[in-house]
Amino acid sequence: MAWLSLLLFLPWFGLLGALYWWFPRQPRHRSRRLFDGAALALAFLASIGAMHWGYAEGVADLNAGAIWRQVLAVLYAYGAFLAVMVLALMLRPKVLQR
Repeated sequence: MAWLSLLLFLPWFGLLGALYWWFPRQPRHRSRRLFDGAALALAFLASIGAMHWGYAEGVADLNAGAIWRQVLAVLYAYGAFLAVMVLALMLRPKVLQR
C-alpha cells in the first residue's frame, strides 16, 4: 500500500524532472546528459526508499490513523526527491566545469 504515494506523486516528479532536464538549455553535451540522468535516477530511487521508510514509520506508530501511513510516505518521498534535486542543481555547474 506504500506504493500509492509514489503513484500519486509520479506526475509531479515527472514535471520537476523534466524542468530539471530542460533548463538551462545550453550547454547540452554528453557529460551533462549523463549527470542529469544519474541525478534523476538517484532522486527517484531515494524517493522510493524514503517512501518505504515513511510508511514503516506510520505503521510503527499505533496511535496514528491509517491515513497517516500514506501521509508520511508522501512527505518522506517528496522530501528525498527534492533534496537530491537541489543537491544536483548546486553540483551541476561545479561538476560540468571540468
